[in-house]
Amino acid sequence: MRVAHRRTTTVRRLTALTLGLLALTGCGGPDDGPDAGQAATATASATATASVTSAPPAPAPDGTAPSSGPSATAARWAGTKQFVQIGDARTAGGRTYLSVRPAEKKPHPQFEAWVIVPGEGPYTEVSMTEDAQVLLSVPLGDAKHPAAYTRAEFVGRLTARPSSDRALLGFDLSFDGQGRVTRVQSLYTP
Repeated sequence: MRVAHRRTTTVRRLTALTLGLLALTGCGGPDDGPDAGQAATATASATATASVTSAPPAPAPDGTAPSSGPSATAARWAGTKQFVQIGDARTAGGRTYLSVRPAEKKPHPQFEAWVIVPGEGPYTEVSMTEDAQVLLSVPLGDAKHPAAYTRAEFVGRLTARPSSDRALLGFDLSFDGQGRVTRVQSLYTP
């Protein structure tokens, strides 16, 4: 009984803290649409719940510890699209895991392509759904336009590249409501 009360109290406090942080950072502004408030509340609640039950974070490919556990990041990104770098990918127990960190993309000044601005800080591990769609373009894929690949092909192609090359790649990721990756699309870079 006492543990359940502590967990409920902790979840409520974390939810209040997260909602306060969302308000301070300007989430839910006029450009976010009519459902932004509901999405922010759902994300805050998921973040609080995940924080109570999250597993310890796995180390990043560069050996640094992630700033938050996989569950906390997954909850924060639930139902969103993010642009990221992927430092590493692995498959374990039939699931695929990606070590990611936010990055930026800018249109290439001379070509119909993208320039990737690497992010800084630690990588965080997120998981992919079993039916996640993978679309790859050059240099990770075989063509300029995105084409479908399996998760295994994606992991093999990514991990075959040196880590210095991976820093120049960028990916659009889509997350489901539980913070799992449902779609990976690499951006064409010359």
